[in-house]
Amino acid sequence: MRTRFITSVIVVVTILVFASTTFAQRGGGGRGGGGRGGGAAAANTPPAGPPKDPHNLQGIWGGGGPLNTDPPPFTPDGEKRFLANKPSYGPRAVPPALGNDPMGICDPNGYPRAMQLRPFEIIQIPGRMFQTFEWNYIWREIWMDGRELPKDPTPRWMGYSVAHWDGDTLVINSNGFDDRTWLTQEGHPHSEQMTMEERYRRVREDLLEMQMTITDPLTYTKPWVGEKRGLRLAAPGPNSEIRQELWVPSEEAMFNKGVRDPAGKGVGVVVPPTSK
Repeated sequence: MRTRFITSVIVVVTILVFASTTFAQRGGGGRGGGGRGGGAAAANTPPAGPPKDPHNLQGIWGGGGPLNTDPPPFTPDGEKRFLANKPSYGPRAVPPALGNDPMGICDPNGYPRAMQLRPFEIIQIPGRMFQTFEWNYIWREIWMDGRELPKDPTPRWMGYSVAHWDGDTLVINSNGFDDRTWLTQEGHPHSEQMTMEERYRRVREDLLEMQMTITDPLTYTKPWVGEKRGLRLAAPGPNSEIRQELWVPSEEAMFNKGVRDPAGKGVGVVVPPTSK
């Protein structure tokens, strides 16, 4: 009975902290975006039909997890790093005050985690493409001028990316990712040796199909091939813009002091080892 009571308290505290975190980071749904949430990118979409120009990917697209929840087996080092991460989401979730999610100290989410949960915008100019993400309000630069990936890149939060067209499919190849970032909300790690391939195809005027493959032999025993995802286009209108959802260290520190840390006091959580 005592164990069941403690478990109930942990669940309630965790839910309250998650709700407070979401409210704080979204500004209560009222700041900077007229209360438009990430899911609204699919609202008022234009009529379905073939794309006018399949090479034009510009627009605001609904976000979503680019990787499936069934990763390949870990290497010994990958499993060690995974178990050291203490996320606030998924089956291994702990109250945020007891976790070590990099976003709790305002580190950038990195990529591909930046595209989860929130919309992002694609902007194309000659020789380059940009992705601007609502979550963390960070941008990614993708070179389309024929250059190759650097052989020994300096690690970056969003990696280094080049792209080319394969017919009507945009193929993006990336390397040079800073290994402090997590790939997913559930705390999946990666090394600085990770490479990534993404394939984008505009199958309809309002639908962008994408698939991602991650190769990291230091962390996973085989490539992690994500499922194909369909991203919906936000129709033009008064709310067709992504919000400036910045993470501000001073605001995060205040939230930690007033909500996250007090919620974690006296709560003991045992994180069960998870291995594939």
